[in-house]
Amino acid sequence: MSGGTVGQLPEGLLDGGAWFRVEATATAAAARRAAERLATELGLPENRIADLSIVTAEAGGNLVKHADEGVLLVRAVRTELSAGVEIIAIDRGPGMADLVTAVGDGHSTAGTLGIGLGAIVRQASWCDLHSVPGKGTVLVAQVWSADPPQPGWAAGLTRPLTGEQVSGDAFAVREIDGRRQVLMCDGLGHGGLAATASNEAVRAFKDGPVAPPAAVVELLHRRLNHTRGAALAVAELDAEAGLVRYAGLGNISGTVIAPGIRRGMVSLPGIAGHQRRQIRQYDYPITPDAFVLMHSDGVVDRWSLADYPGLQLRSPAVVAATVLRDAGTRRDDAGVVVARLP
Repeated sequence: MSGGTVGQLPEGLLDGGAWFRVEATATAAAARRAAERLATELGLPENRIADLSIVTAEAGGNLVKHADEGVLLVRAVRTELSAGVEIIAIDRGPGMADLVTAVGDGHSTAGTLGIGLGAIVRQASWCDLHSVPGKGTVLVAQVWSADPPQPGWAAGLTRPLTGEQVSGDAFAVREIDGRRQVLMCDGLGHGGLAATASNEAVRAFKDGPVAPPAAVVELLHRRLNHTRGAALAVAELDAEAGLVRYAGLGNISGTVIAPGIRRGMVSLPGIAGHQRRQIRQYDYPITPDAFVLMHSDGVVDRWSLADYPGLQLRSPAVVAATVLRDAGTRRDDAGVVVARLP
């Protein structure tokens, strides 16, 4: 998954997804239609498309009724055996102090029937959410064609610069022969040429041989020499050793975060595809309660895990969406990927 368009899904499957600013019922309806169309392209059966329609309609309706600056992302999710559609609803609304009550049927703060979040939980194959009073809510829901896979150990999302249709940031995740690796990439500049560079990095990462992060970064550097170049970093999470192995070129930020701990990881100066010094790999300890956060320079570091009670227990997708909402800047493409030990 990489990139993302704003407002509509172009022809064909779009794994990057489409962002919708949901401020009115009409926009919520457009997001629902986009989700249904994507599900049809992915081959979901009619009953699952109907479930997805309910999930998207309720998520969009909640944004219209309750949210400030509400946005909704519609994108494809895949495994080798199955496919589905993921809905991510993000807002800066009042938040919810009691999620258990809010998810129960009959609870409403807007004079409705009070079945919104409960309907999402029932119809989705998998969902997760986090809310902080005064900061807002993040909801992630997936509807799969068959039995859903286990929630992933890593997830991310990107958002284009305001006014652009594609993002120059991209991420990718792979697990081969027990090695779990994550790529975060920021194509130089923004727009189509930046997206071309990042997408080439994603293809090379997914198709390349299994190797330590430094060797992977070296491969990507060679593969990007016909593009405008990119900042990028690769992290490998080794549960047995309790380590994160990390190598990067350019201004990708990588951090190991746990309650009371925030340890930055080193990316060396350079532009993958054009200029580099020696590529070096660094090892950092990681514990089961920690996660790895990687982001482009469209996301600032001025946020604290302590301001989000319970967030470290949520899925990587919810963590990434929360960070993008509160630390992402509109003056640049923004991309976040989060990974943790399985």
